[in-house]
Amino acid sequence: MFVDSHCHLNYKGLVEQQGEILARARGCGVSAMLNISTREREWDEVIGLAEQEPDVWASVGIHPHEADQHIGMDAAKLIERAAHPRVVAIGETGLDFYYDHSDRAQQGLSFREHITASRDTGLPIIIHTRDAEAETAEILRDEMSKGAFTGVIHCFTASAEFARTALDLGLYISLSGIVTFKNAQDLQSVAKWLPSDRLLVETDAPFLAPIPHRGKTGEPAFVADTARYVAQLRGVDADILAKETTDNFYSLFTKAVR
Repeated sequence: MFVDSHCHLNYKGLVEQQGEILARARGCGVSAMLNISTREREWDEVIGLAEQEPDVWASVGIHPHEADQHIGMDAAKLIERAAHPRVVAIGETGLDFYYDHSDRAQQGLSFREHITASRDTGLPIIIHTRDAEAETAEILRDEMSKGAFTGVIHCFTASAEFARTALDLGLYISLSGIVTFKNAQDLQSVAKWLPSDRLLVETDAPFLAPIPHRGKTGEPAFVADTARYVAQLRGVDADILAKETTDNFYSLFTKAVR
């Protein structure tokens, strides 16, 4: 059984056929999905789906692209909504200096508010980082010095050095369909040595469909293809990797139940 640790079931491309998407995922052995929010206006919808579907869990957070549109978002608001029994994570949040859709300083402020909410609730934080390795590492180290928190670098595409930094801080690393792409040799190299007890897999659906589905709308069912590819890279049986990543999901997201 597989777990899709990061998907956006309420996004265009999936929401129109949500029932079929969930059925296909279950048919491919996906036993749980974490539905991620990126804007405050999504929270009710994301939580609502988790209330209806016992194998779907929810997060509350503000994507770095949306930081400028959520100037008043603070840890208190995140903590309040995270009290819902189906909310198992804070995020996604972080830094994206590739697109720079929001002011970089505001992204940093939002990221730190999410970390505070993660620390105060004990819920793991879901971290997005792109073209901002040094800045992300600096914030993580600084905030970790104020008090421990848990979390995951989602859709990991960064350097081996950043992977080691994240691991040293006690974080998990999640691989998406990008690891299957032909031009992802550096990421494939990292995937081979990541500790088996800190590894997750995800789709980031509807984005980043893995080979052999590349070019299609991503969906949670495809996490099985990514997991099998990663297992092959690591020289282990797919069933073993499925069990490891599923166990890791529940070790990190302790509020979720099997």
